[in-house]
Amino acid sequence: MRLGLVMSEVASGLRRNASMVVSVVLVTFISLTFVGTAILLQMQINQMKGYWYDRAQVAVYLCTDTDTTGNCTGAKATDDQRNQVEAQLQSSTLKPYIEKTYYEDQDQAYDRFKQQFKDSPATEFVKPEYLNETFWVNLKNPSQADVLVESLSKVAGVQSVVDQRGYLQPIFNLLNASSYTAIGIASLMLIAAVLLIATTIRLSAFSRRRELGIMRLVGASNRFIQTPFVLEGVIAAAIGAVLAGGAIVAVVWFFVRNYLAQRFSGTAFIGMGDAAIVVPSVIVIGIVLAGLSAFVAIRRYLKV
Repeated sequence: MRLGLVMSEVASGLRRNASMVVSVVLVTFISLTFVGTAILLQMQINQMKGYWYDRAQVAVYLCTDTDTTGNCTGAKATDDQRNQVEAQLQSSTLKPYIEKTYYEDQDQAYDRFKQQFKDSPATEFVKPEYLNETFWVNLKNPSQADVLVESLSKVAGVQSVVDQRGYLQPIFNLLNASSYTAIGIASLMLIAAVLLIATTIRLSAFSRRRELGIMRLVGASNRFIQTPFVLEGVIAAAIGAVLAGGAIVAVVWFFVRNYLAQRFSGTAFIGMGDAAIVVPSVIVIGIVLAGLSAFVAIRRYLKV
């Protein structure tokens, strides 16, 4: 097969259908950018889960004078009840699950409350005796929090045992929903890109129907006839895929690393290494889909 002749046919096809080629580039660019962003978002969610779940604690709240929930009867937990909870945490049953434990009294809880809500008018009405004494527990394996919940929930003087991961799960559910939405939009855009590539190839073939007829008369092989059309689709999609890769790298570098990571330094964020994994995958997806759709389109047009 003469490469020079094939490439001249490709260049001719791209010139004749310039507007359609630009459309393919733009649709591919947008769809693959959504694909890459959705993948990165899912990677970020998994990374944040690992980061925050490992730091999530189990809080054992003791009764206050105003509590009537849990095991409370409107009386503050006594010293004996507090010592019983501490003994439970140090027992041979629970200790193997626990990495460390620290106790927070009402005055310490009040100081932390004032620091967290220093700009809130609620600090004027809250007093130390309204806040719970708390045992904060870090587990070796945060997924085993149910062991503590079951063991301590019925102990006298305990208002409640709370696994803080429960506060995080709604946030991650929302992020997962956003990720799935991006994947859904990306899938629709990819379908649109595939259909547009197929349409572009058929229009290109129709505009050159006379040349194709002559090629067949002189004995040109099907492979020689089809190759320029497949390459047209691949080149247009490859340009869009490379642009999408550049957009993904820009998002990670400028938005994630130089904006979010600097403002939320206590959170783990994805980096350029993750982008380096996603970008080649996105480019390969775009080129493969374009090649397949162009190949199927020209074969159906030529009825090979």
